[in-house]
Amino acid sequence: MEFENQIYIIIYSTILLAGVMSTFVIAMIFIHRQRQVQNQQEMERVKAEYEKTLVDIENEIQQETLTHIGRELHDNIGQLLSLAKLNFNSSKPEKKSEGQTLLNQVIQEVRGLSKTLNIDWVEDITLVEFIEQQLEKIESTGFCHTSLHVNTVPLELQKDHKLVLIRVIQEVLNNAMKHASPKKIEININQSSNGKYLVIKDDGKGFDTSIASQGSGMTNLNKRMNTIGGKFEILSGVGEGTEITLSLPN
Repeated sequence: MEFENQIYIIIYSTILLAGVMSTFVIAMIFIHRQRQVQNQQEMERVKAEYEKTLVDIENEIQQETLTHIGRELHDNIGQLLSLAKLNFNSSKPEKKSEGQTLLNQVIQEVRGLSKTLNIDWVEDITLVEFIEQQLEKIESTGFCHTSLHVNTVPLELQKDHKLVLIRVIQEVLNNAMKHASPKKIEININQSSNGKYLVIKDDGKGFDTSIASQGSGMTNLNKRMNTIGGKFEILSGVGEGTEITLSLPN
């Protein structure tokens, strides 16, 4: 009788253990599937945010391009055409020749503007070339001095990542000119064991970063860097200038 009781106990224990194990396996499968669903949802969210960022950036660049073209048509090409008209209306042969020269210059200017309408220009320019152009524009206005130091091999980025980085750089430079009143803006592109990074420094007014963090500007730039796997870090203080580090994706 005692032996039979032991057998029953063993059987019941085995059944109970099997039930516990089955419940554990089912629970693990459920948790695993839940995590898969959550991971899939997170991937879709990140993808949607990335695509939205690209669309926003393309729209911003196109809007800036249209503003630039409008300004060029009014201030530059309009003036050249007016001068050409005056020269063509003159009876002097040399004036007509000058008018033809001005007209050729207008044609070249219009061709240059037409290229900027297509966002594919991003593929035809390196990041260093773009930065050089931006700094040359700042220098040409007499706003402040600029310098660029490249201490690494050329940066190879896919078009989408380059587009995001270009827009972030534009925003950082625009912020420096609008708010910092610097005498110099310096950009350094370096490489360390952790990857490549771009540092934008100015010797302007600086600001309290704890207050700036309450705004959307820096937060937006940080989000944009995150969408391409990069990082946005800022170091500043009132009267101490500003240093922004953009860590690039490997």
